[in-house]
Parts: sequence; C-alpha cells; structure tokens
Amino acid sequence: MEAGYPLESWPVVNEYLDQRAYMYGQAPGIVEGAERRPWRGRAGKTLRRWLELDEEEFYRTFYCASVTRCYPGRAPSGRGDRTPTPREQELCSFWREWELKLIGPQVVVPVGGLAIRALLGMRSSLADCIGRKYALDGAVAVPLPHPSGASSWLNSPANRELTAQAAALVREEISRL
Repeated sequence: MEAGYPLESWPVVNEYLDQRAYMYGQAPGIVEGAERRPWRGRAGKTLRRWLELDEEEFYRTFYCASVTRCYPGRAPSGRGDRTPTPREQELCSFWREWELKLIGPQVVVPVGGLAIRALLGMRSSLADCIGRKYALDGAVAVPLPHPSGASSWLNSPANRELTAQAAALVREEISRL
C-alpha cells in the first residue's frame, strides 16, 4: 500500500536452503501469489522445460526471487500482470541486495527485461543480451527472456534460438555447481 497499490498477495517463499544459483524474475504471478511459491504457473512450467529440470531439481538448484515480492495484480489492459511501478521496485530492492550477499550465488539468472535491467543495469534490447554470459560480483549471470505467454518476443524464430542458446548456457553453468 505504501506505493499506492493494494497488496494483492503475501510474498512468495522458498522451501529450500543452500542453493548456489539465484533466479530473479519480475514479480510473482497470480498462481504464485495464491500458492506463495515461486514459478508455479504456466511461465514456471515453461522455464523448467527450457532448463530441462523437474520441479524438485529446479527448486533445489535456484533460490527464486523477484524485483517485487507480491503479485502486483492484472495489467489495466487485461493482458498479463501489471508491471510494478518504479516506487514498488524501489521498496523491494533491499531484498535483492541482502539475498545476493547472504547466498553468494555462483550462477545468477535474471528472467525478463525488468529483472535484467534491475540486476545487470542493461538497457539494451533482449536480443542483444539473451544467449550471452556476464560477470556479476563473482558470479556468472545468464539472462533469459520471460517465458510468459503475454510476451510476443518469443514469437520470432530468431528469438527462440537465442532463448535455446541462453538455456543451454544456464544448464552448462548449473552443471558446475
């Protein structure tokens, strides 16, 4: 409410500890808000398919976090979820800073443009950063596009190929953990 929006859900939580990889998304979706677990909806299933991980492996591998911690509600257009406002992002940013210090991940995977900008500070297009690795405070960062059906970015065959390259890089990096 501090940012001017009603609280749509309680924050999501991670069940496991000791993950050496950190996945950073935009915000929980409606399913995640209801279940209070990260990446539970259709986007999470797509993401696990890209990474060739079953649910158990996924949650044991990745500490899952997001730019904002609660479901932000539906977009006014009705297509997808509302993008968190800059104020909402600012109110939640300290969590990311603490988590990265406490976890000390070896692999970091920002998912979607908002998370990529927040974590890596990149302002370039998705096509310019997906399929590449970056250094981030002693970790390897591999950005992925958001697997949401609301995004048309994945409709392009070239972008799907970049996504496949990025997913292969993530699999390669987590195999080293």
